[in-house]
Amino acid sequence: MTDNLIPTTPHELVIVRPLDQNPAAVYLAALRPTGQRSQRQALNVIAGLLTGGRQPDCLAMDWSPVRYQHTAAIRSQLVTHYKAATVNKFLCALRGVMKEAWRLGLITAEDYQRAADVKSVTGETIPAGRALTPGELGALIANCSSDTNPAGPRDCAVIALMYAAGLRREEVVNLDLENYDPTNGRLLVIGKRNKERTGYLNNGAAHALADWLAIRGSEPGPLFLAIHKGGKIQPQRMTPQAVYNLLAKRAELAGVRCFSPHDLRRTFVSDLLDAGADITTVAKMAGHASVTTTSRYDRRPEAAKQKAAGLLHVPYNGRRVIAEA
Repeated sequence: MTDNLIPTTPHELVIVRPLDQNPAAVYLAALRPTGQRSQRQALNVIAGLLTGGRQPDCLAMDWSPVRYQHTAAIRSQLVTHYKAATVNKFLCALRGVMKEAWRLGLITAEDYQRAADVKSVTGETIPAGRALTPGELGALIANCSSDTNPAGPRDCAVIALMYAAGLRREEVVNLDLENYDPTNGRLLVIGKRNKERTGYLNNGAAHALADWLAIRGSEPGPLFLAIHKGGKIQPQRMTPQAVYNLLAKRAELAGVRCFSPHDLRRTFVSDLLDAGADITTVAKMAGHASVTTTSRYDRRPEAAKQKAAGLLHVPYNGRRVIAEA
């Protein structure tokens, strides 16, 4: 991309507006913390492209000169460097900033409509992540159960809830004691964009949470509390990073292959569908607005393809080594 993509002088590209007048800042402020991080990174990439690398900071760039020819050029550049899903995430952020620029009166409605009228990129990528096996889940639970530190029952309950209710790690740490009703196992979850949904804990998941609550106590507040290395429970909420760390720790101790927190959610969806649950019901349980999203969490097709590949026979009997005379 050329340095003069936006027809203004360099100093005009880096006008620092007050944050309440910066469309990128206003757009990011409306997102959840995890969304803010990823979309700010995307906007920083776009800012660098728009300014020829002179200003790779979306909060220090003046977005008001951006027009359709620039957003179209951005799309063209992104397509050559990123996969379709990533390009569309970047374009979503760009459209969001342009909309805020219009709302703030920095561009006209017509200029906004034109700038935002860039088509998404089509393409299909292999779904990320994996589903854990029953043996891996059992190993994780067993490792937690053998830990006499209060972190053992807590971590066991966290893993049980993430699998049994398909929770994101942000949803786990935002749970309060009042969100759980032990009489019927009902769990009130606050998901993305403050959307509420209910989950239900049965058998092992309910028992694991009961054991943790026996240690935690009945005081109001966060359902899962921080625990110091010495085993002392702290009256403060866990962080999403703490959940990430405990899963990595338990995986290493249990000899389980590395997995992400979201893989427990993928396992939740795959196992429910494999057990015969209706995909519409599973979508509601996962907090998905569309069953299309839910289907991308399903890892059963990969297992089916692996099984199908085993039906083929390649007539290879091993390498024949010819001895030299």
